[in-house]
Amino acid sequence: MIGLNRWVFAGVLVLALVLAGLAKFTLGPGPGISLEAAEEAAAPYARHTITRDEYGVPHIWGERDADTAFGLGYAHASDDWETIQTTLIAARGQLARFEGPDAAPTDYIVRLLRIRELVSERYTSDLTEETRAILEAYAAGITLYAAENPMRVWGGALPVTGEDIVAGFVLRTPFMYGLDGDLAELFEDERQRTISMADTDTAFQWLEGQRLPFGSNAFAIAPSFSDDGATRLIINSHQPYEGPVAWYEARLRSQEGWDMAGGTFPGAPLILHGHNADLGWAHTVNLPDLADIYVLETEGDRYLLDGEWRDLEHGTARLNVRLFGSIRWTVERDLWWSEHGPVVRTEHGDYAIRYSGMDEVRQVEQWYRMNRAQNLSDWLGAMEMDAISSLNTIYADREGNIAYLYNAVMPDRVEGYDWRQYLPGDRSELIWQGYHPFGTLPAYINPQAGWLLSANQTVFDATVVEENIDPADFSPTFGIEPRMTNRGHRGLELLRAETSLSRERLLEIKFDKTYSENSAVGRLMREVLALDVSDDPLLAEAQGLIGDWDLSTDIPNRHAAIGVLTAVRCIGNRHHEDPWLMDPREALLAAAAELMQHHGRLDPEWGEINRMVRGDVDMPLGGGPDVLRAVYGANDGLDADGRIRGVAGDTYIMAVEWSAEGEMRSQAIHQYGSATIDESSPHFDDQAVLFAREEWREIDWELAAPAQ
Repeated sequence: MIGLNRWVFAGVLVLALVLAGLAKFTLGPGPGISLEAAEEAAAPYARHTITRDEYGVPHIWGERDADTAFGLGYAHASDDWETIQTTLIAARGQLARFEGPDAAPTDYIVRLLRIRELVSERYTSDLTEETRAILEAYAAGITLYAAENPMRVWGGALPVTGEDIVAGFVLRTPFMYGLDGDLAELFEDERQRTISMADTDTAFQWLEGQRLPFGSNAFAIAPSFSDDGATRLIINSHQPYEGPVAWYEARLRSQEGWDMAGGTFPGAPLILHGHNADLGWAHTVNLPDLADIYVLETEGDRYLLDGEWRDLEHGTARLNVRLFGSIRWTVERDLWWSEHGPVVRTEHGDYAIRYSGMDEVRQVEQWYRMNRAQNLSDWLGAMEMDAISSLNTIYADREGNIAYLYNAVMPDRVEGYDWRQYLPGDRSELIWQGYHPFGTLPAYINPQAGWLLSANQTVFDATVVEENIDPADFSPTFGIEPRMTNRGHRGLELLRAETSLSRERLLEIKFDKTYSENSAVGRLMREVLALDVSDDPLLAEAQGLIGDWDLSTDIPNRHAAIGVLTAVRCIGNRHHEDPWLMDPREALLAAAAELMQHHGRLDPEWGEINRMVRGDVDMPLGGGPDVLRAVYGANDGLDADGRIRGVAGDTYIMAVEWSAEGEMRSQAIHQYGSATIDESSPHFDDQAVLFAREEWREIDWELAAPAQ
């Protein structure tokens, strides 16, 4: 959000020069609640236990669901309070008060999207009493931990409320499908897209301007495709290793029937993906077109709609910004809205935004119902809520059912426009008012092939070819992405080569480290091999190594370094080949020079470069960008020490199966451990070695036990 940051805070440094006469100096209040008050608020949730396994993972039992949620809040806060605090304060639109000017764009967006107003208006009316109970219990658990540790708490941060938790969901959910990228684009110096008119021939094209996530993998295997009649689910989201969307593992159980294990994010009072005794699901990121930008015709503070001038609604964002120490400055910026939605006014035009989920607060309720589901019918009933705006969802259960839903709350739009481009803002017919009903988007339920794969590739290529869904059956206004990832290519190739899949072979496929010949990397390498490099001995040597590369990123591979370092410069994380980000010859030369500088050779072992670094752990990692064993570094090249430190990709992974007799087995691995920020804890890095070795932990399903 660099453009927005510049726009909102152009005068902050100038103001800092005259702070002595203009600024307020405040030490700030205490945490905001006394320990006694926090303990009183926690008293109703006393019937719970928190038991840690040998890896510090909390197994929480509660007499009621609310007691369990309280225990999760307390346990998670004790392991990652700083991240939870940042997440909650961001959802209040108050982050700049503590983090300074760089956080002010987030505060502005919270106000522009009217997140707090929406939550306040709908918290009681739209959420059931049961959902509000777990929200408020979870908030009380967080608050109690923070009140017990006041030196770690920002002034006035407490108490945490149920509305704070919901606001975090409302803020994060649209960013999963790229709304943050759309907003940032509007603050660039020039307009980034064209205006779409009717009857365009580009309505179903994938436009590169969208932000792409790192990705995720999910496999669902039915009994008919397993060599032993088991049902299997691999949950393999790709997230950052650290921060507000890094996975935290928990096991939740209540006497009322809540019974889940899996991963959650800071500020979430339940499991976001994982499994219970009867069923499980995995999310992968999809990128349907769920946000629309309208170009307004304005005159002063009015805009034209259907031939009539209307007044823009006006408000003021008062942003409290920490300049340094306890010195803060309040900056006021205009807020505008039209009938379309929030309005952004820039030098190159005035724009309105309308997006899926802008009136929705029930995301946590849908996930709660998914947590409590006991069979496919229950789970589909939860999905029918359509409260979670996006995310592919892969499902499997004890009864042998598997499914893949292309989940998206899809606006009901007028046909004939390219909705990925900007829209004319003067036509009310383009201001959609509702959504397509659940069941109108692509879905696979129990395909005869017996398997499903989602690796951020197009939903139209997810199983055997003859059972793939036909894209012609869906409106171009849905904007369903046609992209293929290497993980999609490779996973489909490997699964299609099998006829009866063993557990061991499934795990081998999950940890596969090879690029497909059909992937962007495969195509790029063929282009590199076609280059004439006879005039440069270093390039000729590099090209020769690539000619011998089997496209694998296994640890001992001596050809992967030059190939991967060339590829990341040309492809980044975009999963496709055209246009390259860098000329392939220049990329090859840069990669070769970098390897010579740091290693004195072009062919070091890949494991010498690709590393798991955490606490006392410093180990080689197999895998790389966009392979099924996904590992991403922070840069497009080597770090200052000549290595790549993994920072994202494979993180928390689960492998769950139900045998032919219905017996469940659950395994997991986390990239670091349950102590996300405490370097003194043995659980800061105690899973990193297992993760690097691609080994699993067994989940003790019965460890969460009633209080004695």
